[in-house]
Amino acid sequence: MELKVKRKWFKPTYTIGWFLVEGVRFSDTLEDKDRGLTQDMPEWEIIKKKCYGYTAIPKGRYLVDLDTVSPKFKNRSWAAKYGGRVPWIKDVPGFNRILIHPLTTPNETDGCIGVGENRVKGKILNSQRAYFDLMDFYLEPARNRKEKVWITIE
Repeated sequence: MELKVKRKWFKPTYTIGWFLVEGVRFSDTLEDKDRGLTQDMPEWEIIKKKCYGYTAIPKGRYLVDLDTVSPKFKNRSWAAKYGGRVPWIKDVPGFNRILIHPLTTPNETDGCIGVGENRVKGKILNSQRAYFDLMDFYLEPARNRKEKVWITIE
């Protein structure tokens, strides 16, 4: 399965984009500030340009792990529904434990990607509903089929 984040609007403290599943627009996204990082940069350069908790992950293509339980979120209602498993974007250079999860404001991102509806400037709304739809209709079925899931950030 192919997922994609198309970053569209670049603001001083956040980035709004579109989330696509198999090329079809699924929702909007909210991420931290895009600082021009790319997956092919040396890791030392990424770390030098990164501001911890305030930087969107480098553009590139990554494998998504659907089997790992999140120690931080496992007891939240939206994660507990899936046994605490939260989609984890693997092997992001200079970053650790980057997830796709519900959120509303840039203060909740910490490098992660939130899905929802960008109807208020600088926020996404209905994030839990979008997350449940993503998990129930796409990611859980892919997990059950043992299908690899990739995400491209552009």
